[in-house]
Amino acid sequence: MSGEDTFIASMIVNILLGGVWHLISFVICVSVDTSFFDPGKKMYLPHKWERNGRIYSDVLKINKWKDNLPQHIGKDGFSKEHLDDVVSVEYIDKFIMETCRAEWNHTTNCLYTLVLFALNDFFTAMVLTLILLLVNLPFALIQRYNRFRLQKLRKAILRKENKARRLDHKTA
Repeated sequence: MSGEDTFIASMIVNILLGGVWHLISFVICVSVDTSFFDPGKKMYLPHKWERNGRIYSDVLKINKWKDNLPQHIGKDGFSKEHLDDVVSVEYIDKFIMETCRAEWNHTTNCLYTLVLFALNDFFTAMVLTLILLLVNLPFALIQRYNRFRLQKLRKAILRKENKARRLDHKTA
């Protein structure tokens, strides 16, 4: 087998295994109980370096490019298109959970880099890792950015509801 044939065979193996990894990650993601994606779990909690989400808007400028990326909405899946129509704490909570689900999926996909380094020479693994990260990290970062915004919106809704309840008690 020539060097070119070996390279092509290697790429085919990498792509097939990567596809299987991504498919398994996706199936797990949509199959496990939603409690697995509890936003109170350590992996979803804010980090100090995120500066309450400002790192995403101030440094990464996510708000300028995030809407240009595709989003997955499966059959009967959650869609953010109703955010303007129905703004309830329950809806926001579901949306927040979905950001955790999507973040988990894309982060899990990034773990495929371990397989790349186990199967390939360093240079090939680095090139494929760069591609893998370019395809998955922006989506994981968008989920964190959105979660900060949704949690602020959730707090505002709760404040508004509490204020309305206090006013109802005063007038009753």
